[in-house]
Amino acid sequence: MAMVRPGVWIMNIDWSEGASVNLLSGQRGSGKSTQLRRLEKILAGQGCVVFRCDMSDYLNLTTPVEISDFFFSMMGALGDAAGEKYGKSFLKENYWDRAVRFLKSDIGVEETRVKTGIADFKASLKNDPSFKAELQKHMRGHIAALIRQAHAFSDEVVDYVRRKTGDPEKKAVLILDSIEQIRGVGEEAQSVYDSVENLFSAHAEHLRLSLMHVVYTVPPYLPPLVPGLGRNLGTASNTLPSLHVRKKGDGADDPEGLKILSDIVAHRFERWSEVFTPDAIQRMGRNTAGDLRDFFRLIREVLSQVSIARSAALPVQDGVLEEAENKLRREMLPIADADRAWLKRISESKSAELPGVKDLPTLARYFDTNLIQNYRNGEDWYDVHPLIRHVLD
Repeated sequence: MAMVRPGVWIMNIDWSEGASVNLLSGQRGSGKSTQLRRLEKILAGQGCVVFRCDMSDYLNLTTPVEISDFFFSMMGALGDAAGEKYGKSFLKENYWDRAVRFLKSDIGVEETRVKTGIADFKASLKNDPSFKAELQKHMRGHIAALIRQAHAFSDEVVDYVRRKTGDPEKKAVLILDSIEQIRGVGEEAQSVYDSVENLFSAHAEHLRLSLMHVVYTVPPYLPPLVPGLGRNLGTASNTLPSLHVRKKGDGADDPEGLKILSDIVAHRFERWSEVFTPDAIQRMGRNTAGDLRDFFRLIREVLSQVSIARSAALPVQDGVLEEAENKLRREMLPIADADRAWLKRISESKSAELPGVKDLPTLARYFDTNLIQNYRNGEDWYDVHPLIRHVLD
């Protein structure tokens, strides 16, 4: 059973003298944020200074992202996190004021075209698509200058940390959560996915900071699309797979994975056997494909039905389980003919079966809606959600 643990990143950071890049991917509900909080706590306990930032507070996650607005948001998040830790005036000039000055003085953007003030600039990057698009357009001829400015700010933060702690080799770690939530919608979907691919491939060298260890979360559709993703950044791409509840070859149950789910339930409620039989726990684990979020959603739905029907027999009967499963199944249905054909290919080959880059929005939708799950035993593989497998034929 392959699971990505914080130890992977701890070793990368510990073994890297100057800086490192670390990538984390996984579907919604796979536990990425939980793992990153664990990583933050462990690294802090080992003497690192850690800045963990939720990039959903800084990025518009449904519009195309370019290296310009990404770095403005990334450095702004770093500056805010460092300000919370050391006080807002820990440097003579905060990043947002520095960015506005950079745009006006160094780049020559007209004052009327730049949102002035920290609140205006930060909020406009996230909430004003027209401002973001205009900024991207203007910055395309000044990327090198922006990269130098952003990297210089990152170095200043690390220098301040080392002076503050009195340790000239103190390691600083920047954890950027929620980047994996970038996804396209509507007519702009393809341009959003193209922009993410471009950010992590064409600009890979710029994402490595000279003195800072960085952990980026990346969308689950990115590793299959960019096979050399980790190599471009000088690292390995780590994916949090679904719990391995079935085997790749014949689809048989994986007793080890199903036992883990049973152990989790027992840890949360010692008297679980009064409510569920062991077979019922295994059935729910099998039919939610090892997805922890769906597994507990199904348990809650069953308990809700039992609570409503006060006369329901315990342990829970198959009819109650089936009704709860049908409710989850209806969320994924109906399935269009084109989707059914693609999902059937995935089910047969256990690979993403991506026909071309133009089809990436569809693959991303499969991940987002749990129509397919990502597993790993030695190598990554994919399979269709068991609750909809019957419709493929």
